[in-house]
Amino acid sequence: MASVIESGWLYLITHFSDFQLACLGSFFLHESVFFLSGLPFIYLERAGWLKKYKIQMKNNTPAAQEKCIIRLLLYHFGVNLPVMLASYPVFRHMGMQSSLPFPSWKVILTQIAFYFILEDFVFYWGHRILHTKWLYKHVHSIHHEYATPFGLTSEYAHPAEILFLGFATIIGPAITGPHLLTLWLWMVLRVLETVEAHCGYHFPWSLSNFLPLYGGADFHDYHHRLLYTKSGNYSSTFTYMDWVFGTDKGYRKLQQLKNAGVENGGKQM
Repeated sequence: MASVIESGWLYLITHFSDFQLACLGSFFLHESVFFLSGLPFIYLERAGWLKKYKIQMKNNTPAAQEKCIIRLLLYHFGVNLPVMLASYPVFRHMGMQSSLPFPSWKVILTQIAFYFILEDFVFYWGHRILHTKWLYKHVHSIHHEYATPFGLTSEYAHPAEILFLGFATIIGPAITGPHLLTLWLWMVLRVLETVEAHCGYHFPWSLSNFLPLYGGADFHDYHHRLLYTKSGNYSSTFTYMDWVFGTDKGYRKLQQLKNAGVENGGKQM
């Protein structure tokens, strides 16, 4: 398996420049993973499949879903792609490379774990700032147009917010100057995480059922369906920042009430 990956990578680095791979290759990979993981939730919602796992009973209209897709394409080509192009010199300066051999899996996994922790910390504070009155009204309210989120709404935001919170995603790699493979793995995992957090479904196989500190869709869905001054749950991936700073109290209280209801229902049966 490793030899197959290395052979494929060798083909890439001999046929494309570092600039093409780091910028255009990253953009293509992002778009592919984002839309392939996000679009199925639109069809799930429209068809009513797996409805028992849907967190909110309300559905988005097809027009609202189509508006989201069109805006996303504009934002991705008008904001994300230029940012990727402009960021290339920074990553090169910090030591990013694409040559073989690959770094060890220990190095790759350690760096990705660091990226997740740092991103969550920076995102939490940036997200809280966006929930101040002026910034919410003029910037962050765009993202909250969808009180019932679906996968693709994860990146539906004001261009200023894309730049502001996007900093949380790239600061880790910018600091460490990773191998391009590590950068791509981080990007794929981060995209899958944010799509899952906005998907609107809580499945038996959702990661939040197995990883105690992982937020997931139920945690973030609560954030979307409340008023901006009372929502809490500002973290992107984990739950401990909200717990430490007390911004998850409403969510925890709701969970306790739900659990108490389930327990009482079970006793009555």
